[in-house]
Amino acid sequence: MRLYVVDAFTDRAFAGNPAGVVLLDEPVDAEWMRHVAAELRHADTAFVVLGEEPKPLRWFTPLAEVNLCGHATLATTHVLGGSHVFTTRVGELRCESRDGWVHLDLPADVPVPASDDVSALLPGVGIEDVTRTSADILVRAATAGQVRAVEPDLAGPAVLEVPCGVTVTAPGDRPGLDFVSRVFAPKVGIPEDPVTGSAHCALAPYWAERLGRTELVGEQASPRGGIVGMRLRGDRVHLSGQAVTVFAGSLNC
Repeated sequence: MRLYVVDAFTDRAFAGNPAGVVLLDEPVDAEWMRHVAAELRHADTAFVVLGEEPKPLRWFTPLAEVNLCGHATLATTHVLGGSHVFTTRVGELRCESRDGWVHLDLPADVPVPASDDVSALLPGVGIEDVTRTSADILVRAATAGQVRAVEPDLAGPAVLEVPCGVTVTAPGDRPGLDFVSRVFAPKVGIPEDPVTGSAHCALAPYWAERLGRTELVGEQASPRGGIVGMRLRGDRVHLSGQAVTVFAGSLNC
């Protein structure tokens, strides 16, 4: 089986979000996929079956299977090249690699108001708003500087109250940036995710409502960092980004 490691949402190696991509000729056992993901230790590893159309696509963190992973989908499309339809837990995803960019058509995840108290989890953050997505808590901070500087208490009891992860965001602080964000998901083995496509499926409708625009650019301000382009089209979010293959080989197990 062919294995790739791809840095997604970046145009240079060792930036963006690394993802494993495993190309399968036929479906395999879920426990085996989980072991491979744990071995690779990336935030997510994608497993795509090439012998079927649409192509089945699944994503695993080092600890669990997830319903949607944008950066590993981008990495998969980058590896395959061209246009593809993937069948997933969240329905069919139409993706295309063209002219050095990858374009993803993903379902929007519109946040709803919430009353969660996450102040203990996010020391030093002036919390302006708290909403919930399908799996995460979305917190708007007072400033981009607070987002860039926050060191969440991932070992404290407040983590137990988070359903999956927490996204922290604020208006952009640089030309061309509509907002900045960071994503923490220790419950699924990801202390901080470098660049999170699925989070931008919620960030796009969140900021579109507040900024009055449906075309946005966000920076995920993790240490590796990445830029995500977004277009909100009804109940879909079109994400765009670049990717770099840093490893290509084979699995021997």
